[in-house]
Amino acid sequence: MALRGENRYLELREAADHDPFLLFGASLKRELAGAPLYRRALRCLDMLSLPGQFTFTADRPQLHCAAFLIAEPEEFITIRYDLVSIDCQGGDFLKVFDGWILKGEKFPSSQDHPLPTTERYIDFCDSGLSRRSIRSSQNVAMIFFRVHEPGNGFTFTIKTDPNLFPCNVISQTPSGRFTLVVPHLRQNCSFSIIYPVAIKISDLTLGHLNGMQFKNPSAGCGGIGDFVELLGGPGLDPSKMMPLADLCYSFHGPAQMKIGCDNTVVRMVSSGKHINRVTFEYRQLEPYELENPSGNSIQEICLSSP
Repeated sequence: MALRGENRYLELREAADHDPFLLFGASLKRELAGAPLYRRALRCLDMLSLPGQFTFTADRPQLHCAAFLIAEPEEFITIRYDLVSIDCQGGDFLKVFDGWILKGEKFPSSQDHPLPTTERYIDFCDSGLSRRSIRSSQNVAMIFFRVHEPGNGFTFTIKTDPNLFPCNVISQTPSGRFTLVVPHLRQNCSFSIIYPVAIKISDLTLGHLNGMQFKNPSAGCGGIGDFVELLGGPGLDPSKMMPLADLCYSFHGPAQMKIGCDNTVVRMVSSGKHINRVTFEYRQLEPYELENPSGNSIQEICLSSP
C-alpha cells in the first residue's frame, strides 16, 4: 500500500532525474503507523524519510545514482548493509556520505561538521562488511552508488536513534518550531529550511549580556564568541550563503523576518563557555508574499543570485 506522499513523489521523480532539487518540492515527511518493517525497492534517484529495508537491483547499467536519507531533527540515521553484490574491480561503487551533497554543495558545511570531508565518505569497496553499520552525525545522510551489471545490487536497512542535542539539521517540513541547544561545546550548528520562509525567533539565550541588538551583517558580532546568524541562499552549504542578520545578545520576545531564498539557515556559533539556546518558528512563504514582499523582508539578495 502506498504511503502518504508516495503518489506525489512518483509524479516528481521523472523531473527529478534531471534536477534532483525538485525532490524537495514534495512533502518529505511520511508516516508509518505501527506496521512491520517497511520494505521496498530502491530507485536510482531516491528520497528515504522513514526506517525500513531497501533493495536496489540493476536492470541495466546504472552509473549515476544517489539516495537522500532524512530523519526527524532529533534523530541519527544508521545504515546497515544486509547484502551487497557489486563488482568493485569492474568500476562499481557504494559510498555513504555523512550529510547531503547537492550541486556541489555540502550540508553540513566543512566548517560545521566534526570530521574532515574525506572522512565523511565511507566506501564499501575499501572497507567491505567490516563496516556493516554506519551512523550519521545528524539527521541526513546520502548513499552514492554505481552498478554496471544487470542483476547486481545491494540491500540495506535504515533505523534511527535519538539525538539528545541535535546540532546540524535539515527540516523535513516547510513549517515548524525548534529549539537549538548547544551545551558547553565549542561548535557551530545549523538548522536548514529548504524553502523561502517567514521565521520568528521567540527566545535567544547566549550565556552573556542581556538585551537584543541587530547588527549590520557586514559588521558581524565583533569579538563576541557566541551568536546566532540568519543566512540565505540558493544552495545547501551555509558557508556559501549570504549573512542576512546577526543576533549578538540574549533576548526574549519575537524578532521576525521574511526570507525569500530557496534555503534559509539559522546558525549558532558557540565558544563552549556557555549553554546557548535559540527557539524559533518558521513557515513557508505563500506565493503572494514572494510576489509582493513587505515589512521586514529580505528577498532581493536571493532573487539576484545565479
